[in-house]
Amino acid sequence: VQLQASGGGLVQAGGSLRLSCAASGIPLSNAAVGWFRQVPGKEREFVGVISRSDRYADSVKGRFTLSGDNAKNTVYLQMNSLKPEDTAVYYCAADRTGRGSPVSSWYDYWGQGTQVTVSS
Repeated sequence: VQLQASGGGLVQAGGSLRLSCAASGIPLSNAAVGWFRQVPGKEREFVGVISRSDRYADSVKGRFTLSGDNAKNTVYLQMNSLKPEDTAVYYCAADRTGRGSPVSSWYDYWGQGTQVTVSS
């Protein structure tokens, strides 16, 4: 199983980015796909998860949206109205049981991370 996260970059505050999580070896339609982010010196933070129902961290609710393309076996994280505090390395992860948890230890597979930098 491999997860490939991509789409990060540098954007000004108020801008948008769309992250992608492409999977091989696991059908994402049957899994829960979560996004987490981490900045140096801090713990990995839950951002959102798409499974039977979507769930978002309060800090991103209303700005970030998850969606999936089963044909491409890819999950997207659309990030709008970005803020400097959204700057982090973003990771996607898959839980093959589909639970949709905000707890990182429940996830079986992880992508390599993609850097998002929001300038003020």
